[in-house]
This record gives sequence, structure tokens and C-alpha cells, in this order.
Amino acid sequence: MDLESGSYQNQANKKKSWRTILSLAFQSLGVVYGDLSTSPLYVYKSTFAKDIAHSDTNEEIYGVLSFVFWTLTLVPLLKYVFIVLQANDNGEGGTFALYSLLCRHARVSSLPNCQVADEELSDYRDKKDSSLLSASAPRKSGIGPRIRAALERHGVLQRLLLVLALIGTCMVIGDGVLTPAISVFSAVSGLELSMSKEHHKYVEVPIACIILICLFSLQHYGTHKVGFLFAPIVMTWLLCISAIGVYNIFRWNHHVYRALSPYYMYDFLKKTQTEGWMSLGGILLCITGSEAMFADLGHFSQLSIKIAFTSMVYPALVLAYMGQAAFLSRHHFDKDHHNIGFYVSVPEKLRWPVLIIAVLAAVVGSQAIITGTFSIIKQCSALGCFPRVKIVHTSSKFHGQIYIPEINWILMILCLAVTIGFRDTRRLGNASGLAVITVMLVTTCLMSLVIVLCWNRSVFWAICFVVFFGAIEALYFSASLIKFLEGAWVPVVLSFIFLIIMYVWHYGTIKKYEFEMHNKVSLNWLLTLGPSLGIVRVRGIGIIHTELVSGIPAIFSHFVTNVSAFHQVLVFLCIKSVPVPRVKPEERFLVGQIGPKEYRLYRCIVRYGYRDIHKDAVEFENDLVCSIAEFIRSGNAELNEDMEKEDGQMTVVGTRSAANADGIRLREDSEDYECTVGTSKHREIMSPPVTQQKKRVRFVVPESPKINVGAKEELAELMEAREAGIAYILGNTYMRAKQGSSLVRRFAIDYGYELLRRNSRTATSSLSIPHASSLEVGMIYHV
Repeated sequence: MDLESGSYQNQANKKKSWRTILSLAFQSLGVVYGDLSTSPLYVYKSTFAKDIAHSDTNEEIYGVLSFVFWTLTLVPLLKYVFIVLQANDNGEGGTFALYSLLCRHARVSSLPNCQVADEELSDYRDKKDSSLLSASAPRKSGIGPRIRAALERHGVLQRLLLVLALIGTCMVIGDGVLTPAISVFSAVSGLELSMSKEHHKYVEVPIACIILICLFSLQHYGTHKVGFLFAPIVMTWLLCISAIGVYNIFRWNHHVYRALSPYYMYDFLKKTQTEGWMSLGGILLCITGSEAMFADLGHFSQLSIKIAFTSMVYPALVLAYMGQAAFLSRHHFDKDHHNIGFYVSVPEKLRWPVLIIAVLAAVVGSQAIITGTFSIIKQCSALGCFPRVKIVHTSSKFHGQIYIPEINWILMILCLAVTIGFRDTRRLGNASGLAVITVMLVTTCLMSLVIVLCWNRSVFWAICFVVFFGAIEALYFSASLIKFLEGAWVPVVLSFIFLIIMYVWHYGTIKKYEFEMHNKVSLNWLLTLGPSLGIVRVRGIGIIHTELVSGIPAIFSHFVTNVSAFHQVLVFLCIKSVPVPRVKPEERFLVGQIGPKEYRLYRCIVRYGYRDIHKDAVEFENDLVCSIAEFIRSGNAELNEDMEKEDGQMTVVGTRSAANADGIRLREDSEDYECTVGTSKHREIMSPPVTQQKKRVRFVVPESPKINVGAKEELAELMEAREAGIAYILGNTYMRAKQGSSLVRRFAIDYGYELLRRNSRTATSSLSIPHASSLEVGMIYHV
């Protein structure tokens, strides 16, 4: 009977699991495939717009269809679905996820404050280092370790790897400008069939701009409020274009399937030659949005994205392109190219409904790329490669849905500019195509390193991957680059501007950290502070915010020299990012004690992944105090006292949400503050009565022989300091290039970095620190 019940339970779990996977697959249609599914709106029009002047036979049409089919099959299906999706960073995808993966396997991280303790995080190593093929033990000999050693030894190679990742990231941002423009403009272009030629050209651009303004203006509401409509809209669109494709195939040319033969690609290039090669820039647009399958992996799962693409998106797109080719094969376009758009192949009675669905699908696809742009900028900012910006989480349920006001309005202005400036699908397509294929080339290059360094596979597989997919993408890249003056210059210019911003910010961040490391104060100086300098310990907790993971920052000595006082409990706080998507709550805090415990000096390092959500000030303060209290209670303070004299050894302490049954927890309200732990007896350590109403803090410590009298006294003082209040001492530093520095360095530091620093958020803006609790210490760094 038990066996039968167990079997029934397993079947129920499998059904539930498959139900979840299918639900995620359906939801991914609206988030992942909105851009890719709207590509039939402009592929044929961009391909035949100029490069192929006219077509009296079907060879050109069949050749373009053959290119579209095999491009869809080899790049999104073979490359992304079956290979690239396996190279995820603990479930996260995208260009920076690949870079983060390589940083952990080859020690080439761009973050300056990395520690050996970071490598002990449970998510630092992949759960499956060799997801593709079979896992194998790391090779101790071969070319893989040599490549790893070369990357770790040569700083030039590390910088080249960083620049490569930044180029891919900048092109994604450029795509965030171009995709909404071309998608919405192409969807609105269906009006030309319902209006006269003289009038529709004055209507398309204003309507497209109005839709784009509404789209960007609604971003602060988040996609979760209307997200439930996204998947049905895209699914309706896919069913619509596939049904129209089947109709056109049987209505006009049911032999169009012959064009799926690769022979027609060869025949197309042989006949059209240079014109055919240049037209590849338009064919390339059939795979715009493919990168979203990898970039948005963190919101779904590999299996759900694969099911959605193979069962719905891929067949619908193939049928849509075949249907358009079948229609064009019986309606050869003329020199004015009026009958090569998508809407011409739609039956006349269905054009208005299809136009409405197309506009909705274009908005959904644009929303997906805008959200993806926000996400990748957040990753870059977390890893020190983009100026700090305000990040608003629009959903408490879905962590990946964010809104960045500054970036949103910049994208809107740029998007409107290219729409009004080009007013042409062909030039918008040239610009979008170059951005898309550049991202894919960067992914191919990074993937080749992942195969060798992360999957521990033979370099032969990496070479095969680069040669096969790199050759395909290089062909399309050359066709797009040749149209530099016809619109393709836009993503190059945008990417160059963002690349300069990112690299200057990263360079300035590194130089700032190096200055602080070289000018940090020795621990002996702090321990010798005494009555001779008139140092006074005031009530409360003082938090010294610093980027250093060891040593005393120079701003603290500057502060003490001028104020000659600091708080009864002093915490040197370092909030840093690590190259992993998320850090578990129980591994977030590293706590150590500096010097003798009667000094009440602590160091706390708070680690966040590039996908983590930073907590607000109150919750963060509670977690911080509880982590220090748990560190004291567990006896680690005495164990680490001697070690921390050299400021090296620290202890991992979980947050309140991850505290064990015997740990100290924290709960706060306006009247009482109490914690209950298990069923054991507790002794309360309370603060002395105060005259004014304050929040009361109680640490309920379980009776345990491990807690000695000294630890209890230390906890009592920590609690008393917490009740008195927390003050944040922040560094407001200005950087100047040293005398004799080169012109490039002076420009990068004095103008570039300082301009970005003054116009970006502060380092602690994510904590929402109230101004009344903060104290800024100004210093000038000469780097």
C-alpha cells in the first residue's frame, strides 16, 4: 500500500512539474519571443528594398527564403537552444553572465576587492560545470590550463576580455534603442495600404512616435500589471501569421517548400553576386531577438524556453516566411517595391485586425528589449562597469522586473530621434541588424572560452564552434558593416559612447580603489588612539562605509583627526558585488573583530550578486546588527581576536531570515522588540529606561554554556548602541590626476570620471540612508 501511495505521489509531482514547465513556456512567449516573432513585418521589405532592384523570376525569392530558413535553423535553434542555453551562470544568461562565468574559472574578475572567501560561496562554482556532453574532471594538462594561466598572468588579455564583454553589452543597449523603433514603425506601416501615398507618409511617423512615448512613459508601472496579456498577444500573433502563411502557400504556390533546399542559397548568391551579398543585411533581421532566449533565461528555465521555441515560435515563423515567399512568387515586385511588405500578403478583409495585433505584438516585443536593457545595465553597475543609477523594483514577486528612470528617458529620446531621423524601415533595419549580429559574434567568442575553461572540453570543440557559427555570423556582419553610411553607423556610434562611459567609470573605480589600498591606515594606528588625542566614544553605532575589505580607510583617519570622537561601537562596512547571480542569505555577511574586543571595533563585508535586490535601510540595519550579535554569541569573536589583529580572518554569519534555531533574531516595532527562539529558556538583555519614546531592541539570548560573561556584556553594549541610533560616515571623495600624468589619464580622471561621479547616484543610495543619519567626509585623491 505504501508503495502504491509513493508511486501515486511521484506521478502527482511529475504532473505538477510538467504543468509548471508548460506554464513557464507559455509565459515566455510574451517576455522572450516578442521581438523575434515580429521580424516577419520587415525582413522581406528590408531585403528587397534596394539591393535587389527587381525580380522577374522566383530564384531570388526562393534564395531569400532558403537563407531565412537555414539562418533560423542554425542560429536560434542549433546555437542558442541546444548549446548556448547550457552555458548559464547558475540559471542566469546574457553577455555578462558568460563574462562572470569566465571570471570565476580563470580569476580575471574586473572587481578590485575580490577575496578568497568569495570562492567558498555555494554558487561560486557551477552546479554542472559540464552541462553539455558529459562532465569530466578538470584537466591538469593540455591547452585549457595554458589559456587560463595566460589570462591570469597577462593584464592586457584581461582588459581585452572585459572590452569584448562591454562591446556586446553596449550593442545590447543600442538594440534597446533600435528594436522599439523598427518594430513599432513596421507595424504602423500597414496604414499605407489604407491611405493614399500622399497622406500615409505624414501619418506613420507621428503615430509611431505617440506609441513609443506611451510605451516609455508607462515603464515605471512595471510589466507585472499588464504582463498577463503579453503571452496571449504574442501567441495570437504567431497563430495569425502562421495561418496566413498556410493560406498563402495553398492559395498561391504550394511548391514553395522546395526553397528549403540549401541549393537555392548557392544559386541566389551565384546569380545576384554583390547585390545578393549586400541583401544579407536584411535577411539577418529574421533572427533579431534570438539573444533574448539567453538573456532572459533567469526568469524561466531552459526546458520551458526550448519547448516554447521548438513547438510554437519556430514553426510559426517558418510558415510565415514561406507564405510571404509564396505570395511574392506570384506577385513579382516592381522597381518601386510597393508590394513586398508583410501586409500585402495579408487577405484584404483581415488587414485591419492584423494591423492591430501587429501593433500590440510590436509593443510587447519592444517592452521585452527595454526590460532586458534595464537588467543588463543593472548587472554592469553591480560589477563596477557602469555609473550607479537608481534602480526601482516594480514587482515584489518577480525580482527581475526593474525600472531605471535615467536610462528609460535616454532610451526614449534616442528611439524617437532615430525614428524621426530615418523614417525608413530599410535604414532602421541596417542599424538593428549590425547591433544584433555584433552581440552574437561576442557571444560566440565568449562561448569558445567557456567550452575550454568552464566545461573543460577539448580545444577542438571550441575551434569547431567558433569556425562554424563564427563563419555564418561573420558573413552577415560583413553585409551589415558595408551599409555603414546607410544607417548602420547608429549602433556603432551609440556603442562607442556607452563603451567610453563604461570603461572610464571602470578605470576610475579601479584607480580609486588602488589609492585607498595604498593609503589605508595601519591597524596599529587605530589601536593606539587614546587620551593623548582626546578621542571620545559617543553613544550609538558608527558605520564607516568603505570599499576596502581589509585595513582602515583614509577617510576615517581624516574624520578622527578633525572630530576627535567616534561611536562606542564602530563597524567598518564594505558592501560589494561578487561575480555570481545571487548570494544566499546565510552566506551574505562576513563579520570579524578588529583588535581587542573591549575596543568594540568590527568589520562587516556584505556580499551581493549582480541579480540580488538590495534591502531598504531599516531591514538592512536589522540584518547587520543581528549578524554582529550572532557573531558575538557564537563565540567567534574570541576565536578571531588574535587573527583579526592582522585584519585577515573573518566569519560567515547568516542573516535573520537564515538564522538557525539557536540563533539571535531581531524584530522591531514602535512599542516592543522581542524575539523568541525555539522552546528553550532565554534571558533578556534590555536597555536602561529612557525618558522619550523610542524603539526598544531586545536580544533574546538562549541559555548556553558557550556564551560567557564577556560575550553577554558585549551583546548588552551592542544593544544599547543600537537603541541610541546608527550613524553612517560616508566618503565624499574627489579624484584628480597627479602632476605629470598623461593627457589621456588627466582627461579620463579629471573630466570623464568626475563628470560621471557627480551625475550618478551615491554608493549607498540603494540602502536609502536618511540624510539625518549620514555624515560625509570630503577628501581629494591624487591618482
